[in-house]
Amino acid sequence: MITAIVFVQADVSQIPEVAEQIAAIDGVSEVYSVTGSIDLICLVRVAQHEQIASVIADRLNKVPGVLETETHIAFRSYSRHDLESAFSLGS
Repeated sequence: MITAIVFVQADVSQIPEVAEQIAAIDGVSEVYSVTGSIDLICLVRVAQHEQIASVIADRLNKVPGVLETETHIAFRSYSRHDLESAFSLGS
């Protein structure tokens, strides 16, 4: 599984609509409306690298109201759940 984190700047008057359209794209698992210099953070999860271009460049970037994106590809995933499982003594 390949995970990409996409920062999206959107037309402020269309943020809810943009978020809903992005969330409906196959391969997008989550969309968060956030504070700060970006408007939305999207998590894209796909099986192959080639699918990243299909989801982000071919679909997400073309959603009306998306002004700019910045994509980060995850190398590893760390979560509280993963860490607790790694150190569990089988209780």
